[in-house]
Amino acid sequence: MSAKSPGVPLGAWLADLGDERLIQLLRLRPDLTQPPPGTVAALAARAAARQSVKVATDDLDFRHLAVLDALLSVHADTTVVTFAELTGALAGRGADVADVRAAVDDLAARALVWGDLEGEGALRVVAEAASSLPWYPGQVTSEDTSPTGAEITAALESVDETARDLLDKLLEGSPIGRTRDAMPGTPPDRPVPRLLAAGLLRRIDDETVILPRLVSQVLRGEHAGPVSLASPDPAVTSTTAADVDAVAAGAAIDFLRETEVVLETLSETPVPELRSGGLGVREVKRLAKITGIDERRLGLILEVSAGAGLIAPGVPEPDPSDGAGSHWAPTVAFDRFVESPTATKWHLMVSAWLELPSRPSLIGTRGVDNKPYAALSDSLFSTAAPLDRRLLLELLAELPAGAGVDTDSASQALVWKRPRWAARLQPGPIGDMLTEAHAVGAVGRGAIASPLRRLLAGDSDDAVVAAMAKVLPAPIDHFLLQADLTVVVPGPLERGLAEQLAAVANVESAGAAMVYRIDEASVRRALDSGQTAGGIHALFDRHSKTPVPQALNYLIDDVARRHGQLRVGMASAFVRCEDAALLAQAVAAPATESVELRLLAPTVAVSQASIGDVLTALRTAGFAPAAEDASGAVVDLRSRGTRVPSPGRRRGYRHNAVPTDQTLAAIVAVLRKVASTPSTGLRLDPAVAISELQQAAHLQESVVIGYVDPAGVATQRVVAPINVRGGQLTAYDPASGRVREFAIHRVTSVVSAESG
Repeated sequence: MSAKSPGVPLGAWLADLGDERLIQLLRLRPDLTQPPPGTVAALAARAAARQSVKVATDDLDFRHLAVLDALLSVHADTTVVTFAELTGALAGRGADVADVRAAVDDLAARALVWGDLEGEGALRVVAEAASSLPWYPGQVTSEDTSPTGAEITAALESVDETARDLLDKLLEGSPIGRTRDAMPGTPPDRPVPRLLAAGLLRRIDDETVILPRLVSQVLRGEHAGPVSLASPDPAVTSTTAADVDAVAAGAAIDFLRETEVVLETLSETPVPELRSGGLGVREVKRLAKITGIDERRLGLILEVSAGAGLIAPGVPEPDPSDGAGSHWAPTVAFDRFVESPTATKWHLMVSAWLELPSRPSLIGTRGVDNKPYAALSDSLFSTAAPLDRRLLLELLAELPAGAGVDTDSASQALVWKRPRWAARLQPGPIGDMLTEAHAVGAVGRGAIASPLRRLLAGDSDDAVVAAMAKVLPAPIDHFLLQADLTVVVPGPLERGLAEQLAAVANVESAGAAMVYRIDEASVRRALDSGQTAGGIHALFDRHSKTPVPQALNYLIDDVARRHGQLRVGMASAFVRCEDAALLAQAVAAPATESVELRLLAPTVAVSQASIGDVLTALRTAGFAPAAEDASGAVVDLRSRGTRVPSPGRRRGYRHNAVPTDQTLAAIVAVLRKVASTPSTGLRLDPAVAISELQQAAHLQESVVIGYVDPAGVATQRVVAPINVRGGQLTAYDPASGRVREFAIHRVTSVVSAESG
């Protein structure tokens, strides 16, 4: 075969492939199956189409794209080339022959390269590969790779405004420029010769220059590279897997605790939803102030909570006091969440973060329209965000246990893995993702945690939860009381004990060791909930590893002595008190005028206001009333918070569906059947089509039908007829995996799938 021969057409090469190779092609390029191609020629045309080629190259690494670049540079898009010519074009790029041959095989499996793949080969490449490269074809194989990003930056800083404008024009449009100033002998003080001398332009011929790939990357604000066909090693630190897991587990505990704090706050005070969706900047700042959580971290908590279905917009029940309308509040799923084990909570949250179709790191920053990105708004939506997170974590999972990365090394490795995603994988976005990964407990010290490694490996949910439970610190049953009435908790408390402590103390600071503070209001809150002074004393005596301060005992006894002297019941509400003078003082207090207390007896007063309003008025007046039921027992009337219904999956992110092997095999069977069936060129009579399809439905046999859709696209497909009625064929279509209807007048042929 002549070296200048166009070689075997792609369609003929595909037709000679075995069924397994065709199924593999459709598995790697599922877009080729929508709709199923009617012939091998149609499959070849679709595989060579620009949009399909771009999709097929989207997840290729630098080595594979460099091989495509080299094939284009030796004109494999128009003539066959040998493997030696290919490796010659890649000389000086760190190319290993075995790696290049493996890359060619991978590209052939995607039908981007075809030909004689054995020996020296006779290779061709699809012409549209040129449009899929993230650089101008030939730039990788023909350019100097020695300048570093720093050297290019320094050279750019030295050029004047005129020269910089010239570079910007080449950056915005085609990198190829036509100019007579590229000719030798042009005065060296002109912009083009100066740029050529500085290495910021490259001469192609006497009238053509090109903006080098590395220079264009730096001009776009990206890091220069990659240049070598060998994948970079991103690992910069190393520690033990146990240390990584411990750090990740500690971060997970903090994240879950802060999530509960934020959601409890939203439960007490739902936040109105903006008309455009999401939360207002002021509301986020208010939440940050109330919870003590940094706004950036708060945004992450809100987004992950929404992704996990723990919060949603809706009309809360009960309605908020500030009027009707949609509010962000916890869903009923939050009640199950707080009762779940810590490892189960973590699994829910980290899974939601991994699949989150938004970029929480943008919250508070401004977009191209100079408007700030609002939390929980659709302006954060990004279908690429889950892909980027998974790519980063899979990179970490490929490293040895305990090997960690930093922002720059991870960015460099990821850009090599996905050059077409380079703008999304720069150090800034990667640093944001690493920060989020550390925050949710997926990563510790720059290395992936073992539970997350199992999640990425596809282990069952139970196995992942068990792995996290294994690395979490065991809950403790004690705390440390201090003389200043603070309580130091040196680890995660048992859930029951944590609830008891939270009822009588307020969180003052969070972290690995939480600090609570006890004051008069917190003790009164515990008594309001039905606890007794003796029970509170017993709680501290039993669980404090340090002596109980005498000041705390005095505080508890003093508050308990005054608590409940006024007793509020239901008349609409009544107030009773053994101390007639105290009750008279309460009735006469200005703060209780709104509830219109009226004495029935020296120790009993009634009101038409609700019991909650009476309690609020008396507490505003400085009293410490207690609510009671019909038997006289103290009851807790505190609000349990508002809830909204659980929504469906937020913002509907879905992975691209890949057809099953059974469906792919059916499509290949159609291609083989059509190839072996002579074409008459005659359109099938509808009456004949109805008869044959009814017969196939009766015998429950599959058939291959030719079908022209409303857009005029002709396809061949295997279907299993169910019935024929009213000019419509109802049949099971294995290509789509569902029952479909086909108009009889659009059926052009019917052939038994069992024959031949």
